[in-house]
Amino acid sequence: MAKHRNQPTNVDDVKARNANSGMSYKEVEEYMAKTTGGHDTKQYSNTNPATVRRKIESKNSESNPY
Repeated sequence: MAKHRNQPTNVDDVKARNANSGMSYKEVEEYMAKTTGGHDTKQYSNTNPATVRRKIESKNSESNPY
């Protein structure tokens, strides 16, 4: 079992270590949404659904004359 220390926490050191520790959970979600279309991450997506629908509809109307 580790010994407990009675030393004050160096807040600046903790902040520096946290800044260099990698992405946060929210940053990872945002990265996944933008790069892989992750599930349940549409709040981070920059895709415009109306634009996608128009592209799909135009492709369907070109291939289907009816």
